[in-house]
Amino acid sequence: MMNLPLMAPSRPPEPPSTERNAPSVEAAFQATPPEMVAEILNGELHVSPRPARPHTSAASGLGAILTMPFRYGKGGPGGWVILDEPELHLGPRPDKLVPDIAGWKRERLPGAIGGEDAPAHYDLAPDWVCEVLSKSTRRIDKIQKMRIYAREGVRNVWHVDPVAQTLEIFRLEGRHWLLVDSVGGDERVRAEPFEAIELELALVWAE
Repeated sequence: MMNLPLMAPSRPPEPPSTERNAPSVEAAFQATPPEMVAEILNGELHVSPRPARPHTSAASGLGAILTMPFRYGKGGPGGWVILDEPELHLGPRPDKLVPDIAGWKRERLPGAIGGEDAPAHYDLAPDWVCEVLSKSTRRIDKIQKMRIYAREGVRNVWHVDPVAQTLEIFRLEGRHWLLVDSVGGDERVRAEPFEAIELELALVWAE
């Protein structure tokens, strides 16, 4: 694995904020039409179109590859809850994020499904997050959301670029993101935290 310089901006620790999202922002978040993706980051509403086909294909393919061995224990160790596009409410404000894929170690999220009365969102930070980069969300994914994930102690973040066919693997070291590896094309990689299987990247880009 390569230990490369910091690629995602980090900031020094800040005192816990008591600021809440403005009621108008929360109202606009709730009113966002279902064909759009709404997120609240640092008190600001960000609305993006639903992903384009390369984005959706890569996210679906990667999720399928990881789910059988790590969620169900078929061909892998199991022990994870892996969900597509979960709504996360993180921090006291809260920030409201929708990663493309997120994973929790099962012992941290034993009631992943919950009942009919369970909230639609999750307020426990994942152990791993994957963001599929697109033109409309790249800056948000690589800056604002990375800072929030670092604040909340998410251990690993992956950035997948379906057009360039690349995967960047980040690990949180203290409050800073370390780029552990950058791979692409048809390479095979054992990527943390899922080193138990060899990931065939060609399958992620396959039609």
